[in-house]
Amino acid sequence: MSTTRMRRRNGAPFQHSPEAVRSARENAALSQKALAEKCGISAQLLCDIEAGRRNATPNRLRAMARVLGCEVADLQPRKDEPPAAIERQAS
Repeated sequence: MSTTRMRRRNGAPFQHSPEAVRSARENAALSQKALAEKCGISAQLLCDIEAGRRNATPNRLRAMARVLGCEVADLQPRKDEPPAAIERQAS
């Protein structure tokens, strides 16, 4: 059985809020490297997720929420927050 990787379309909104991920990690007093290791991802990927260069998949969001001791919704964009990808294109 082969798995197909789905890529986020350029300009599509993120499934996470980069600022919320960074804030939750800092509140948990974890470095990027420590959180990445606990979630089973590379430190570079976590850096890209926090910088808004890469999207966090639902599975990765669940892993981060579990390690950070928060809800997945806490890592997702708020209803009143503009999608990060669209916000970056406007600047």
